[in-house]
Formats: sequence, structure tokens, C-alpha cells
Amino acid sequence: MAEITASMVMALRGATGLGMMECKKALIETNGDAKAAEELLRIKSGAKATKAASRITAEGVVSAFVSTDGKSGAVVEVNCETDFVAKNDDFNAFARNVAQTVTEQDPTDIAALSDLAIANGTGTIEEARKALVMKIGENVTVRRFTRYATTTGKLATYLHGSKIGVMVEYAGGSDTLGRDIAMHIAASKPKAIDASGVNAEDIETERRIAIEKAREAGKPEAMLEKIAEGTVQKFLKEMTLLGQIFVKAEDGKQTIEQLLKAQAASVAAFQMFVVGEGIEKVVEDYAAEVAATIAAANKG
Repeated sequence: MAEITASMVMALRGATGLGMMECKKALIETNGDAKAAEELLRIKSGAKATKAASRITAEGVVSAFVSTDGKSGAVVEVNCETDFVAKNDDFNAFARNVAQTVTEQDPTDIAALSDLAIANGTGTIEEARKALVMKIGENVTVRRFTRYATTTGKLATYLHGSKIGVMVEYAGGSDTLGRDIAMHIAASKPKAIDASGVNAEDIETERRIAIEKAREAGKPEAMLEKIAEGTVQKFLKEMTLLGQIFVKAEDGKQTIEQLLKAQAASVAAFQMFVVGEGIEKVVEDYAAEVAATIAAANKG
């Protein structure tokens, strides 16, 4: 058997980005053939990534990137299985590189993104993802992304602890205003910029509920529509960016609409991602699992 030296292991590690022990084992299996060892690791990486792909990824980070000219940017959500890995430096670097890749190469969807060359690295996004899965031992998925590009406006981003990410396209005002608007969105979570962006069914549901509540409270039939309209308007203020009270308003009354008007500014679009939003987490009950196993054994 060929002697496996430290320099051989280091060279393979540099080529693959994988752990020292993984590289050493691959070299031993291939009798010191560096090229064969690299191919073996790629095969194993793919196999491990495929095996891990069935596991739920409800943890992770939101990352954002804006081009140096401030005219294009992206916000992305990258998921993993545990909060521990979500804090891993390699995992976070991958997420940042994905955001930069989206910004610079403008993929149409996740499938197209997977085939693109990753920013600040070698190989494609998918190859980098598989290598990361091999390295950290958890499933990793690029769940979603939004990219904005503007010719006349500006982009601002805000990340709250890497769990909430916001990107805003706006015009007018200062850079501070853009960041403040993004931070407000992260805190207040509006559903739309104004009433035109709110789902009509949601508005109608609020109206029906308001009418029934007023009717049960004994209000005159002639007043029900007026009461419902007041409820709907309150609902729209709470759900829309322009209608919300600015979180940093000194008087506690200034709305986002008033804030923007004071600086001759406007918001064209925004996107907010919350890590794991809409993903059902599996809670393992090991005691119940053991009990079920024992019960099944006793039946046998």
C-alpha cells in the first residue's frame, strides 16, 4: 500500500474542501491515487447528499447581497436541519455566496440557480451544496430567493439575527430611510405596500366577521355596513406598509406613508423571508418510539 502523507491529505482537502479524515480515508481506499480519491469523494458526497435529502430542513438562515452600485440585489433562504449548523461559518458563507450568485447571474428559479457557478468559489451551486452536506453531515437546501434590479431607485436590506431578512426597492430619501423601512418591515410584517396588494378574500372575510359580531352585539341593521367598513379600514392599516405606524416614530403616530411623504420618497416593492416559515417541523418523541417498539416486540 502506498504511503499516505500529510501533504497528500492536505492537497486533497484543498481540492475538495472536505475534512482531513474524509480525505485520508479516500486516499487509503484508492491506494494513494489523488485523482481517484477526489472522484471517490465526489461520489460519496453525492450519495450522502442524496441520503440526507429526505430529512426536513426547517432551520437555517436568510442572507442578502446588494451590488456595489446598489442597483441589484437578492435575499435568499438557505435551510439546514439544526440551529447548531445554522451558526456554522461554512454554512453561512455558502448562504452569502448564494445571495451574491443570484444577484450577479439572475437565475429564473432554484433549478437554474443550481447549475450556475457559485460566487467566491469553484464549481456550481449544486456541487458546493453537496460538498457542504458531506462536510457538515446535514441536509442543506436553497429554499427560495427574490432578486430586485432597479434603474432609477435604490435597494436596502435588513437582516435580523439571520432569521428574518428584508429587501426593499425604494426611490428618494436617504440610505438611512431605506434601512429604517426595511427594519420596520421586519418588525411589523406588513402583507402589502397598500390596500391594492391585500387579498380581496381576506378583506371580505374581515367584513363578514365584523358584520356578524356587530349583529350579535345587538347593533341596528342599518349600522352594520358602516361598522364593518371601519373594521376593514383598521385591518388594512395593520396589514399594509403605508398604513402602519413607523416603529421609530417619536410621537408614536407617524405612519410610513407620512414618513415617506416628508422625504419625497416611495416604496416600489419589498420582500421579507422568515427562516422555516411554512415548514412543518418534526418533533421526535423518542419515549413514545421506544414504547411502540417494545409493544410491537411483545406482540410478536
